[in-house]
Amino acid sequence: MTTATTTPPLTKKDFESDQEVRWCPGCGDYAILKAVQSVFPELGIPRERFVVVSGIGCSSRFPYYMNTYGFHTIHGRAPAVATGLKTSRPDLEVWVVTGDGDALSIGGNHLIHTIRRNVGLKILLFNNRIYGLTKGQYSPTSEMGKKTKSTPYGSIDYPFNPLAVALGAGATFVARSVDVFQQHLKETLHRAAAHKGTAFVEIYQNCNIFNDGAFAQMTEKETREETTLYLEHGKPLVYGAKKDKGIRMNPGTLDLEVVQLGDGIGPEQLIVWDETRPNPAIAFLLAQLEQPRFPSPIGVFRSVERPAYEQGVIAQIQAQQDKKGHGSLDELLYSGEVWKVRDDGSIERKGMGSGE
Repeated sequence: MTTATTTPPLTKKDFESDQEVRWCPGCGDYAILKAVQSVFPELGIPRERFVVVSGIGCSSRFPYYMNTYGFHTIHGRAPAVATGLKTSRPDLEVWVVTGDGDALSIGGNHLIHTIRRNVGLKILLFNNRIYGLTKGQYSPTSEMGKKTKSTPYGSIDYPFNPLAVALGAGATFVARSVDVFQQHLKETLHRAAAHKGTAFVEIYQNCNIFNDGAFAQMTEKETREETTLYLEHGKPLVYGAKKDKGIRMNPGTLDLEVVQLGDGIGPEQLIVWDETRPNPAIAFLLAQLEQPRFPSPIGVFRSVERPAYEQGVIAQIQAQQDKKGHGSLDELLYSGEVWKVRDDGSIERKGMGSGE
């Protein structure tokens, strides 16, 4: 008689490595790490199938603190390395951890083409609007006028909008959350994990040393209800402590505007959020909303289906194998014209394709 055994379910502790977590005390990265370590065991995927890939920056310490496989790559190239891994091993769950500087400065080209291709990666972009690792220079997402060590008179660069970049590159899944909104962040990570293709998640993250309070209006209890717009699929865009404000499309300007509910304005006049809309135009408009004129939207901006890049690669390889067989490396190397350089420096023409 045999007794069936079951594998105990994974827990958060299973994804905690033995490495000392070395971020500044109070850094928002701790909250993001906690959320990821809590979500991974809930996905029902064996631990050995997870890989965390990072570039350079404070956020890129992440693989050391995850008890999974991981790569700490070079500046801005995490999406490229992760693409190679996912294409060769599509069975793996590949997560990319990057920052606003790593992803949108030196890594910008790699990021947009990974998104364009719809590689089956989950990309978490930690956005603190500053270069933290190198001690407080302005980053591609720092606001205009930002005074830092590298811009003592204020930045004159117009900042990148990470969500707009992702949507413009054709992302099939785009979302935003906040480091300290733990429940919302976990729900967003679950949604990203379930998506087939590139899932891009911007996470507002506080750098309490070099850019403290960058998102305080959203995170402080006194102000967050008036400054945060939660995107909920199938529901009108309503916000405010009393749920008395909303977002609608101005029929005259075709732009978004804030309206006060009441006096003839009801929820039926607001935009009903549809994250599955094929055209990303309204999602793009929402990505532009900024304080103080508008609330900051968080949640899923877009979730549509399109074949993942690695599926197309595998299909092409399989089609050629079915047509031509698996072949051999020797046949490939010695096909066509091949030359051998002798010890005396003379050249011998040889190879199966040479006719000799």
